[in-house]
Amino acid sequence: MPTTTSATAGASGAPAAAADATLLAVPVLGDAAADTLDDLPGLDAATGGVLAQARSSGAFRGKRRETFETALTGAGWRASRLLLVGAPPGPEGPAARLREAAAVASRVARARRVQRFAFVCRSDGEPAELAQAVGEGVVSGGFADTRYKSEPEADGPAPACDVVWPDGKGVTGTTEAVARGVTIGAATNLARELANQPSNLLPPAVFAERAVEAVAETGVATQVLDETAIRKLGMGLLLGVGQGSAAPPRLLIMRHEPSDAPAEPVLALVGKGVTFDTGGISIKPAAGMEWMKSDMAGGAAVVGAMRAIGALGVPRRVLGIVPMAENMPGGRATRPGDILTGAGGTTVEVLNTDAEGRLILGDALWYARECGATHLVDVATLTGACVIALGGAASGLFARPSAWSDALRAAGARAGERVWPLPLYEEYREQLRSELADLKNIGGREGGACTAAAFLDAFTGGLPWAHIDIAGTAWIEKPREDAAAGATGVMVRTLTRLATDDWNW
Repeated sequence: MPTTTSATAGASGAPAAAADATLLAVPVLGDAAADTLDDLPGLDAATGGVLAQARSSGAFRGKRRETFETALTGAGWRASRLLLVGAPPGPEGPAARLREAAAVASRVARARRVQRFAFVCRSDGEPAELAQAVGEGVVSGGFADTRYKSEPEADGPAPACDVVWPDGKGVTGTTEAVARGVTIGAATNLARELANQPSNLLPPAVFAERAVEAVAETGVATQVLDETAIRKLGMGLLLGVGQGSAAPPRLLIMRHEPSDAPAEPVLALVGKGVTFDTGGISIKPAAGMEWMKSDMAGGAAVVGAMRAIGALGVPRRVLGIVPMAENMPGGRATRPGDILTGAGGTTVEVLNTDAEGRLILGDALWYARECGATHLVDVATLTGACVIALGGAASGLFARPSAWSDALRAAGARAGERVWPLPLYEEYREQLRSELADLKNIGGREGGACTAAAFLDAFTGGLPWAHIDIAGTAWIEKPREDAAAGATGVMVRTLTRLATDDWNW
């Protein structure tokens, strides 16, 4: 029989807490015929042989995210239903597969209106890593954004979950790990809520207010600069993007500064916060423009990560900066051909007003340096070119030096969020040369994701820097077995992991 840890995802849990679970979720770690579930003796008998029949007949093959549900009637089993979830081995490792399987189970439990379920943490790997991943998966899988539904939701509330272990294996020391996972999962869901929120309800000023509220209880200090303060700093790039909108821009600064943290390093997380992107005068096609409410997903990820970092008490100085603006056409909007001046004095010839994210990030990266950052990471739904290159399977990573790229890739791998390295060749910088200003804001059709990254590099002052393009991973248009449609909260886990990893150099 599985043994319950003293932690749960969503409620306090003594070892007997699983007695209240009505659904037992079991990940199957490969081909269903090969994974005999020997670590759960008596399970097949408790289903009256249905489990063995399903595996042998091919009714359940154990494919990724595949599910099979049946009654559990044997004596001694606390749950009344059994859910198998396919979790075959993959290149991301066992924690990633368990995280995904836990999310699938949580979505099934919610759809069945199950108030509490148990998830069997069965896999090779370091128990605390597995437990944290399951905590993250349970919370993110239970997410459903029904804020704007006038009718009661069809599914039940997000279920509670007991994380249980076969024969007590791995129970010791995993309570805190599950709790960490729950904290990070909740921060991911915060980012999803922000990025899902309609733009008429989340202009820059409201985005800033929501962010301040979200991190306040974690001890993260905040400051919001209004249009007047932004102008005093000389942030002509941020102002230029926002000047066509009736909703003025904001600059959000969040500081996590533990008293026992060393003076350096100071990690700066910078997120694009365009609350709606019409493209401005270089207006976008109408089809799909509604998704541009989520063009602030990078900023939402930074807010979510800062909440998690503060709640976890990470012993490192971390700075979060989100420039916020709405990119609209209008009588005062920036025009193609205009020249804007950034806070650091860099001049930019705007050839396309739909290449606006890099403009506001340029001012924000400069400000991060002014605040004493030693290491920079920016996250943005920046280019359609990155979507063409990588699709929705991975986020694009541009970073230097190579050690910083390695740190980001390692953090992403452990967090279960793929990042794929892309080049920063000198040729991309040459495409941005302007005859009239220091830079152009676009470099032509070829290598669009790379030229966008090269533009940002001009504002980093040579500090270790990484740019993560999440244009293809920030949202999904249709629900999956493990996730609701809409914003994904991508990069909250990676940024939080990066803040906690040991990369002091």
